[in-house]
Amino acid sequence: MDLKFNKNEDSNKLLLSELKRKLVKVHEGGGAKKLEKLHEKGKFSARERIEYLVDSMDTFLEVGAFAADGMYEEWGGCPSAGVVTGIGYVSGRQCVIVANDATVKAGAWFPMTAKKNLRAQEIAIENKLPIIYLVDSAGVFLPMQDEIFPDKEHFGRQFRNNAKMSSEGIIQIAAIMGSCVAGGAYLPIMADEAMIVDKTGSIFLAGSYLVKAAIGEDVDNETLGGATTHCEISGVTDNKYPGDKECLDAIKRTFERIGDTDKAGFNRIKPAPPKEDPNNIFGLFPNDRSTPYDMVDIIKCMVDDSEFEQYKELYGKTLVCGYARIDGWSVGIVANQRTVTKTKKGEMQMGGVIYSDSADKAARFIMNCNQRKIPLVFLHDVNGFMVGSRSEHGGIIKDGAKMVNAVSNSVVPKFSIVMGASYGAGNYAMCGKAYDPRLIYAWPNAQIAVMSGKSAAKTLLQIKVSAMKAKGKEISEEDQQKMLDEIKASYDAKLSPYYAASQLWVDGVIDPLETRKVISMGIEAANNAPIEKSMNVGVIQT
Repeated sequence: MDLKFNKNEDSNKLLLSELKRKLVKVHEGGGAKKLEKLHEKGKFSARERIEYLVDSMDTFLEVGAFAADGMYEEWGGCPSAGVVTGIGYVSGRQCVIVANDATVKAGAWFPMTAKKNLRAQEIAIENKLPIIYLVDSAGVFLPMQDEIFPDKEHFGRQFRNNAKMSSEGIIQIAAIMGSCVAGGAYLPIMADEAMIVDKTGSIFLAGSYLVKAAIGEDVDNETLGGATTHCEISGVTDNKYPGDKECLDAIKRTFERIGDTDKAGFNRIKPAPPKEDPNNIFGLFPNDRSTPYDMVDIIKCMVDDSEFEQYKELYGKTLVCGYARIDGWSVGIVANQRTVTKTKKGEMQMGGVIYSDSADKAARFIMNCNQRKIPLVFLHDVNGFMVGSRSEHGGIIKDGAKMVNAVSNSVVPKFSIVMGASYGAGNYAMCGKAYDPRLIYAWPNAQIAVMSGKSAAKTLLQIKVSAMKAKGKEISEEDQQKMLDEIKASYDAKLSPYYAASQLWVDGVIDPLETRKVISMGIEAANNAPIEKSMNVGVIQT
């Protein structure tokens, strides 16, 4: 291996180590003392419940592990937004799981908790997957109620989703394994089946303290809304179980009896591993954004048998399009090419930039995949669209719009992996979060922003210096450099994939070697939702 390969490998593996350290910290939830208190009550933690419930944690795909990372520090933080969500298999059936983490503020709902729960429901709705709610929550975090309660995408939206999912035949099973209070009480009861754990599970609109304050009645929480009350008197819950394990076993038995669904019919054959060593990704993929590399080499480390059939290979070379298989599934891949290429006219094209011919090629390829019912995979490492008079005169805006239109109107499932840069309108054209990818994950060296930190810092500095000069203030070069460094440091912090993951702009940050798993599980999920209409791009500029 050459020096450049070894340098890339060292750099990428350091980033991977950082990812693993961060995940260990996140998985601790509210910490060892809070976990010990749960165990004293005979309860499992959220992650322990999931581990017991699913067939294997190796095939559990967590969604939103870094949600709320670095947020709500004035309240002591909120790891994973106080709820663990993901896609897994229960009794062989793929499903979405939502488990409140009672070690984090007693499972209370912060603003990002609501956003994360809605994301889990969105995955279930898009893919018509059954969803399991493991409820253990103190309800809305009252100091932030104005950011959780009233708006369209706030707390109440999930109950609306419960009703809509039920009407669409999407299976919902809920287990009340701890507190379930106030408006949150509607979630399990709007599911198809509501189970409850005796003595530790409780559900009521108002707890004993509030009842005493409101109407003067003295009553304990168990009498008010415990398992015996709701299984024998009110009929609110269906069955009670002596402990977490027995309740989770009942969910497993329920899933053993679920019938199959209609399939979308995406093509799959027997999976094959890549012939190229997947670990070579670490040496081939540079951490330095200015270093060119061949995206095709990366793709061959990810696809079955390392076979990749390019579409229009000699045209629009700054985007690579082609057909491959990932874990047996047929896919169409759209990826940014980072090598410097030459056109027939002898013009040099910068890698990582989308030109008119590239956009035109990608739009046509996306339409072809829709015609053939082939899921799409977008691999991001894009600086944006080409700028300058030549590009503007050549119609870059209309060609870029054509690609954005194709991405927007695509009806086959789309999956996005942000490998490196994902800047500006390039993020849109490559199926960023706003374009409804079924799943979107980032590698540890990903960056998502309007532009790179260097470019943004210079632009912001110019604005700041101009404003100061307008007030008659002169700035020395030394002070300008200091200001530039401060601006860049602040901007760079928000370029991090962990910042994107904290906001749920991406579903998580993954080891690049997990890319095949993400895409394969994603397509398997999407295969449960038949495509009901053909692609129609509407009006496009030619």
